[in-house]
Amino acid sequence: MPDTLLHPVFQSGNTAVITGAASGIGLAAAKSFAALGLNVVLADLGSDRLSEAAHDVIAVAPRGKDAVAAIPTDVAFLADIEVLSEDAKSRFGNIHVVMNNAGIQPGSALFGPLDNWEKVFAVNLWGVIHGSRVFAPLMLAHGERSLIINTGSKQGITTPPGDPAYNTAKAGVKAFTEALQHELRNTPNSAVSAHLLIPGFVFTGLTAHGRTDKPEAAWTPEQTVDFMMESLANEDFYILCPDNDVPRTLDEKRIEWAAHDIIDNRPPLSRWHPDYTEAFKAFLQDNKA
Repeated sequence: MPDTLLHPVFQSGNTAVITGAASGIGLAAAKSFAALGLNVVLADLGSDRLSEAAHDVIAVAPRGKDAVAAIPTDVAFLADIEVLSEDAKSRFGNIHVVMNNAGIQPGSALFGPLDNWEKVFAVNLWGVIHGSRVFAPLMLAHGERSLIINTGSKQGITTPPGDPAYNTAKAGVKAFTEALQHELRNTPNSAVSAHLLIPGFVFTGLTAHGRTDKPEAAWTPEQTVDFMMESLANEDFYILCPDNDVPRTLDEKRIEWAAHDIIDNRPPLSRWHPDYTEAFKAFLQDNKA
């Protein structure tokens, strides 16, 4: 990670728990945290991939294997997350960072297989809810500065056509994390804050779709984590990540247009409605001007 100011929670000896840590953004975060001297608990489905990820994190941790643990976890199940919290606390003591990052995207159709909907909700939404509800009380109880980082998606904000289950789950993550931060900041003596990570186009196993070479438009997981760390140092709640194709200004205009569907009583998802195609183009062009 390039030289930058850090949020005070990222100090040697503190402990971070990351779900979905065997690959992608989760693994990049685990390496970043470990390199700073934090104890890191990697949680993911039990597999050789999780063991390999732990090996990679140990390689960058100043205290090596003494600072890293890999705990097989299916975030769809509350009992698994409860075991994760108990094991992490038993191993390293107080938990200071929880990154509820595990996610899947098998694809969905509005009237397609219900199984896809249930799996996406179980991991992408309930995994975040379970993780926050289990770890937040532990963090509040020890009273030390702590962070909960929940991985959302721009698809949960502008909800583009094509994958309604994923969009709905990620919209739920946004709403839940906003409520969580409100609760935490209004809890007496709370030293815990919540943050919503909103990645751009990131080249991971979730987005590769069989590709082996990173598209030019995509960021790497490492770039995303570097941006996240800078945003956390600024105490940002909404960590809206750009990529090599979409700058923040374009994200802001897309979000603004989506909000005006309600304000202006337009049809839902009017950005993709043929009657509003030219109006949306003009809206973007006005911004450039």
